Amino acid sequence: MASISLLDSHGDIDLITPPDVSASTLRQALKEISLIVGPENVDICTKEAMKPDEDGHYYNLPKEHDLFYVLEKDVFLASAVVRPGSTEDVSAIVKLANKYLTPLWPVSMGRNLGYGGSAPRLRGSIVLDMGARMNKVLQVSDRDCTCLLEPGVSYFALYDYLQKNGFKHLWIDNPDLGGGSVIGNALDRGAGYTPYGEHFSMHCGMEVVLPTGEVMRTGMGALPNNNTWQTFQYGFGPYPDGIFTQSNYGIVTKMGFWLMPDPGGYQAYLFSFQNDTDLPAIVEAIRVLRIGMVIQNAPTIRSTLLDAAVYAPKSHYTDSKDVLTGDEIDGIAQKIGVGRWNIYGAMYGPKAMRDLQWEVLKNTCMQIPGARYEFPEPLKEGSQKTVLHMREETLKGIPNTYELGWLDWTCKRGSLLGFSPISPATGVDADKQYAMVKRRLGEFGFDYLGTFVVGWRELHHIVCLTFDKSDPDSRRRAHRCIELLIDDAAAEGYGEYRTHLCYMDQIASVYNWNGGASMKFNQQLKDSLDPNGILAPGKSGVWPARLRGRGFEIQRTQPYVRENGNGIKGEKRERSHL
Repeated sequence: MASISLLDSHGDIDLITPPDVSASTLRQALKEISLIVGPENVDICTKEAMKPDEDGHYYNLPKEHDLFYVLEKDVFLASAVVRPGSTEDVSAIVKLANKYLTPLWPVSMGRNLGYGGSAPRLRGSIVLDMGARMNKVLQVSDRDCTCLLEPGVSYFALYDYLQKNGFKHLWIDNPDLGGGSVIGNALDRGAGYTPYGEHFSMHCGMEVVLPTGEVMRTGMGALPNNNTWQTFQYGFGPYPDGIFTQSNYGIVTKMGFWLMPDPGGYQAYLFSFQNDTDLPAIVEAIRVLRIGMVIQNAPTIRSTLLDAAVYAPKSHYTDSKDVLTGDEIDGIAQKIGVGRWNIYGAMYGPKAMRDLQWEVLKNTCMQIPGARYEFPEPLKEGSQKTVLHMREETLKGIPNTYELGWLDWTCKRGSLLGFSPISPATGVDADKQYAMVKRRLGEFGFDYLGTFVVGWRELHHIVCLTFDKSDPDSRRRAHRCIELLIDDAAAEGYGEYRTHLCYMDQIASVYNWNGGASMKFNQQLKDSLDPNGILAPGKSGVWPARLRGRGFEIQRTQPYVRENGNGIKGEKRERSHL
């Protein structure tokens, strides 16, 4: 990226202009935006100035394109990156965007690994880097166990703030990687692993800049001089908060959250199961305990290779470049001391309460032949942390980045695509999804690295496809594999809850009950709230009227052919334009 002071030195052909915007119009818009935020907070993006691959990493992500690009590197390239400093800045920028029809793509911090990072879905959009300057913890209530945050507050930052300011008794809930935005993760409907792990459910109140530039507050925040904005979620009348998640209907500039008080005790645990075929029995056992709230949090049922990848790349375990066999995975499981499936969970509360929970947990899980359990032992000097030690921190709301290790499973400085279908919490469905995903991954030369996160009444099946972005063939295989998995899942009634930029249109197309009524509703909202179509066009497959159907949707590489066992039905499902 380059400073806006160099804008006039770039020829028109160098600028990444969005649809319906000329180079001269883009120049004028950026100059006026620089008057709002200061020239030091506007960077110009060109194809030649993209961050080199070797310079990009978790703490130095490119803000103009996806670090883990699966198509060509510049497909999702921004025209500029702007760093607003206040809600007032954002409102003024949005009004200018309407004036010049320059699309905006707001991101909190851009650490949405495996789903597109900071990159805009529509090439040439202006990335609003909300978290660069808007990064304050605005309020913490000791009495109510709540906080009010700006988009740039990461899990690390919130945890440190609580530790240093007399709030050690308040716990946060973080996902696997702690460097991301608390607000950003909740708006993408991400999750963590304490009893407060459903992040959007634990939010309370938003401040939102609408696509017209108008500012609104949701819930009790709509009442002037209110005193319950962070304690009561709903307010009066229709409840709009949900439409600002995974959407392009507004830019969230402040958001409240509930914090978990110290429960008075904590114990992490691991159950390991030795057979690949144990998965159905594990899920059946866990579902009853989770719904009955014997298990208070969201435990994970992790595969062997996901744990192995945290420790070391594939080359550490084998010289083979092929997909690992069952026997090879068994050998790795023995080497690192885990099972083929591993439940990482925790108990919360005083010891007497935990003891009762443990008896039920142990008696249930140990009925599966070959099951073992263990608790984390204190580390001896020079000994390596196990995945159980790592999960012990995560399940206690202590942010970390241990899980970055599995990025390098396939190659050094590897890349990631996330595939995240939802499954009923039944053994039959979990086993069906596992077999479906493992088969497709193997077909394209990838190992299965996955985990089932046990929600209230469903499973989030998180699949980590690691690939080599420097190899065009690896990218092609990864892309086609995910395309097919989306349609495989839809054919069985499974849908993804979150996805990469490349697949937003495809996933939107399979949520098509009753002639696509849901998408029609989303489009009506979009066209009403954002008549000029300037806010995050294409987010979650929702395109504004002026761009809809003009070829910006990403088509499947090939029509889908549904397979039935080893045979082919020949059923083709063409891409529909919604």
